[in-house]
Amino acid sequence: MTTQPVTSTPGSTAPVALRYALMPINGYGIAVATVARMLDGDSGSPRARVLAPGEYIPYGAAPVLVADTTLYSVTCLEETLLRWGPLPKPWLVWVADAPTRPVQDARFLVRALEGRLAGVAKVPYLPVLRAVKGPDEALEYKDVQSAAEKLRRTMERK
Repeated sequence: MTTQPVTSTPGSTAPVALRYALMPINGYGIAVATVARMLDGDSGSPRARVLAPGEYIPYGAAPVLVADTTLYSVTCLEETLLRWGPLPKPWLVWVADAPTRPVQDARFLVRALEGRLAGVAKVPYLPVLRAVKGPDEALEYKDVQSAAEKLRRTMERK
């Protein structure tokens, strides 16, 4: 994983104001898409983008790893961090996959990995994600909006 500048279109030279480069740990799904929209906020322009596998981290964008609260996902997170290299420390957005606490082994492993992370932002279990067609529809719900606000505050350290 390396960084490179990103432009708005392949032939253009105008840089994109990308703030967060999201990397899903276990693949792209509604939770990852919703986290990206949550981080965009009300800015009117995208501030977060989900990177494709093997894609470079855009210059100036904060790397963000998105994982769910399963032990498998946290183990994959550990493997990713072991290969991370000299890049800036990534954020972890830890998305609850159930209305209960993560299992003890997952909590302990994330706690052990915190030194390799810029921070850990937790997103609570959002049952509405099971019943929406996309992230824009999810953001119409009050619980998703409040989780988005809390996520942005955490990552912007306000």
